[in-house]
Amino acid sequence: MKGEGVRSRGRLAPLRVLMAAGGTGGHVFPALAVAEELRSRWAGEPSSAACTVEFAGTARGIESRVIPKAGFSLHIVTAAGLKGIGGFKKVRNVLVLPLSFWEAGSLLRQIKPQVVVGVGGYVAGPVMLEASLARIPTLLIEPNARPGFTNRALAPFIRIAALGFKEAAPFYGRKARITGHPVRSAFSRIAPREHVPPFTVLILGGSQGAMALNSAVIEALPLFAGGGFRIIHQAGERDYARVRQAYQESSVRGEVHPFIDDVPQALDRADLVVCRAGASTVAELMAAGRASLLIPFPAAADNHQLINALALEREGTARVLEQRRLTGETLFEEVRALLRQPELLTGMDRRARGLAHPGAAGEIADLIEEMANHAG
Repeated sequence: MKGEGVRSRGRLAPLRVLMAAGGTGGHVFPALAVAEELRSRWAGEPSSAACTVEFAGTARGIESRVIPKAGFSLHIVTAAGLKGIGGFKKVRNVLVLPLSFWEAGSLLRQIKPQVVVGVGGYVAGPVMLEASLARIPTLLIEPNARPGFTNRALAPFIRIAALGFKEAAPFYGRKARITGHPVRSAFSRIAPREHVPPFTVLILGGSQGAMALNSAVIEALPLFAGGGFRIIHQAGERDYARVRQAYQESSVRGEVHPFIDDVPQALDRADLVVCRAGASTVAELMAAGRASLLIPFPAAADNHQLINALALEREGTARVLEQRRLTGETLFEEVRALLRQPELLTGMDRRARGLAHPGAAGEIADLIEEMANHAG
């Protein structure tokens, strides 16, 4: 399978791919999963038939830490968002656009990629548009049932859209390919868990944390005390000190982290996951085969997190607690009700894994190789 898509047409030149992904884990990790798939396929090839994957991102997003740690080069592009803001901030961000496009164009001329892949976020827009104008093949990874602002705007310019949900297909017409959502292979290697006390609860507030979720957990700590629970809590950089202090003042056995780099390792230890319902998070839960209590972010565009969460609840893999009902007491009661039924958790785990698309990264890698063939 390694490099098969390119070599089958006799290409001798190396494959060069640029991925534009930044801001949040939901944008970065799907791109990273595909990058790792390509790297694995081409490992050990001579330089005349090698694959190079590089990233374009921002200096302030999660990509500045995660991408270099994974062994990929990251090129910084100045970018700023336009949706959901107004006044002086919007004017300021509009004035950034010429610089964004100039830097994106310069990067494309420097790297000379055969395919450019975008996964949404501020940086994807300028890079993908510049690639389209330069007639470089472009592939968009769309993880949500309803595409976000940037990915909707890019629809006329891209060659192919790799979709996590069939509901997004109408936005892209003939360009749409239903691949499932790519996740890193480490999630699929997580073994089924036997649910026995003491139970471990993994709380993930997303790559940037979740203030409302953190506050509810702090409020619930007296209820968790003495219950034999163990908690692994990703609190986010901004809220880390407050959450850590609350655990120190309680008797709950907890590990508090500003950010968890090795999420698969944390999921491997978890009996139940409490988290938001972004597309990447949902896909990782399914690949790992883990039951979850989902608390959708109510301000997500078009309320897509609630749509994701309800879909999983209908499949019997998750329970949904909307943020308008979120208190320390409701959180504790929902967690306790699930952990009191180990056989229910086992069934939820099994159904979650049954919904996974473990070949998604491979399918997208195939598309990238095919696009490089046609470009040549």
